[in-house]
Amino acid sequence: MSRHPRPHDGRRGPAHGPSRGGPPRESGGVRREPPAPSRAGGDEAVERIHGHRAGIAVLAKRPEDVVRIACIRELAEEVEHTLGDYAEQIGIGVLSDREIEKLAHSNQHEGLVLEARARRWATPHELGDLLTKTNGVAVALDRVRNSYNIGAVLRSAAFFGVDAVLLGAPAPHPGLDPNAVRVAEGGVEHLMMARTTDLADTLVRLRSRGVKVFGADGHADSDALRFDYPRPAVLVMGNEREGLGPRVRAQCDAILAIRGSGAVESLNVGVAAGVLIAQLAARR
Repeated sequence: MSRHPRPHDGRRGPAHGPSRGGPPRESGGVRREPPAPSRAGGDEAVERIHGHRAGIAVLAKRPEDVVRIACIRELAEEVEHTLGDYAEQIGIGVLSDREIEKLAHSNQHEGLVLEARARRWATPHELGDLLTKTNGVAVALDRVRNSYNIGAVLRSAAFFGVDAVLLGAPAPHPGLDPNAVRVAEGGVEHLMMARTTDLADTLVRLRSRGVKVFGADGHADSDALRFDYPRPAVLVMGNEREGLGPRVRAQCDAILAIRGSGAVESLNVGVAAGVLIAQLAARR
């Protein structure tokens, strides 16, 4: 699938010069003591990210946004190597597993936690520009609330080369829940992320620009595995319990179902999204 350039906000890399004073370091920016205070300004929005692959992806894709970082000793060399010149500027705190658990507010931190300036969310108009200019594909989530399901969708979308993910309100978190980011295993850093307070209205606007919209429903007549997907397109996955909302369903050009054996009624939304995204990728 087509790729897109990430927005650039004009910030430059770290200035090269004498290093700042501070706690003794083992090498480069690795500190033997807890991480330095956050470098974010008082009014800047900051997001906390934990998880090995999720954190490394942030360090690799947008190191200029990282304001604070801590990891277990076993990951310190990888973190420093990934950060490159930014390691000296930021400083890497090497902490115990229990100390990182306290910073991450989670026992599923996988040895790495960081704070970064909040990611920039694309507008629905920018999403439309991307899809129409690149003949691309996006996945939209209609009131999907479970952060683990959201993370699974993001991971599948990145793996199969989807261009963007659109979150429809209400979502469980004003941005992306840290658990969703962790489950995505770094996938979110490879996607344009957009959100809307009215998914149905956003789909109306996308369709007016020539984007096709396909909804998923286990009881639909059309077989998703035999469907010929035109481009550009948006695949819409519905709420875990209620499925697609009536207004969102009304904006779908087709409603698709994944045929199963009948032993169980349906697939988890994260699993179903992975199957459908793979079908989209196979027909690119």
